[in-house]
Amino acid sequence: MTSPRRLLIGITLLAIVLAIAAESTAAERPNILLIVSDDQGWPDLGCLGFKPIQTPHLDRLAKEGVRLTNFYVTWPACTPSRGSLLTGRHPLRSGLYDMVRNDLVNYGHRFTEQEYSTSPEMTLGLDPREATLGNLLASAGYRCGIVGKWDMGQARRYLPLQRGFEFFYGHGNNGIDYYTHERYGIHSLFRGNERTKADQGTYATDLFEREALAFLNAKSDQPWFLYLCFNAPHSASSFGPDADNPKSRVGVQAPKEYVAKYADTDLADNLRRYYAAVTRMDDAVGAILARLEEAGQADNTLVIFHSDNGGSGNGGNAPLRGAKSTLWEGGLRVPCLVRWPGKIPAGRVSDELLTTLEIWPTLAAASGAEFDNSTKRDGYNMLPVLAGKTPSPRREMFWEFRGGKAARVGNWKWIDSARAKGLYDLARDLGEKHDLAAERPDIAADLEARWNAWHQEVLASEPRGPFRDY
Repeated sequence: MTSPRRLLIGITLLAIVLAIAAESTAAERPNILLIVSDDQGWPDLGCLGFKPIQTPHLDRLAKEGVRLTNFYVTWPACTPSRGSLLTGRHPLRSGLYDMVRNDLVNYGHRFTEQEYSTSPEMTLGLDPREATLGNLLASAGYRCGIVGKWDMGQARRYLPLQRGFEFFYGHGNNGIDYYTHERYGIHSLFRGNERTKADQGTYATDLFEREALAFLNAKSDQPWFLYLCFNAPHSASSFGPDADNPKSRVGVQAPKEYVAKYADTDLADNLRRYYAAVTRMDDAVGAILARLEEAGQADNTLVIFHSDNGGSGNGGNAPLRGAKSTLWEGGLRVPCLVRWPGKIPAGRVSDELLTTLEIWPTLAAASGAEFDNSTKRDGYNMLPVLAGKTPSPRREMFWEFRGGKAARVGNWKWIDSARAKGLYDLARDLGEKHDLAAERPDIAADLEARWNAWHQEVLASEPRGPFRDY
């Protein structure tokens, strides 16, 4: 018979073994840094050589990780695209399939606080029933923070602290003026659940760098997840100084010292400011990567960088056709870089078809987080693809944009919208210049049928607000 003493020793040893195993598992879980830029086009990285744009730190990420050349968002503008990233669900499935935006700004209207309080930007947002990456990773023991652009609604029920995040500094709407932090007359910068004017007058990217570093510097034994969402290089959501023309826009804002980096170029003034905003954002990324190295965390941090949609047209998206708010490649295909030392080979360039829908299951796999399988997710774990071990499981992708339709199956791309129509072989025609619909009607019909089947399937999902009718 086992003596009480031996039993106690055995239980103690088992507890020690389990504790060590738990600590080992926790130590193996990576920190996660997810960086999203705003309206940065597919060719707008210095390492690509298409433009004289200075992005040495992002270029370094590409060198030390994988650069994805065939990476897509789910919608060609910000709100639905970011909603998919946060939920792992297509916009039509999550219910956030258009912009949470006030359209009176199109007519030069400056909002009063009372008008804004009942406007779509304050009353609409991501359905509270939708779980976010914050919910996912917090459930796995991560300390979760967001810095920068949220864009999932500004009423308290929609804000990050109610969606799994414990730290939030940024703006809840589509965009702000980089210096005043206003959106067409309304101050829009938050700390936690409350608006703050404490930093008014300071360039937004400077603030987002500062707050990201503060989040990383906080003492904690937990692994962390930082969702870092720059508003750069989006145009400022403000009106220009021309009092006689309230519809005037100031465009992209950038610090003078960064604009001066492009003084010797023949770029137009608006392009100098656009490039300068990207370069300032790149320096912020560099400061954060340096902080990871100083803390000895670089090797155990999974870093993902991508843009929220195609470029807005600053400098063009060639060789891609189109821009933001179109179903051409220039609206949907975005730059993406992924680094995880020891897990993902350095210096790889991958042409595998992947999307932002893959990020949810990828982070779940990397963190060991479990999630509700009864809620349909639309992506795949892309870690084996990034490591070069397997081809992408994604064979097709579908889009719906304000009545417009698009499908990609293999290398074929089909579009049917008011602004774009046709069938294109992207393997031979990346710029979508040669419509093959008349030559290959069988393929066009097949892609249209696949789109229709997909559309019926997503609309059969349990409906979500704010836009689904239920």
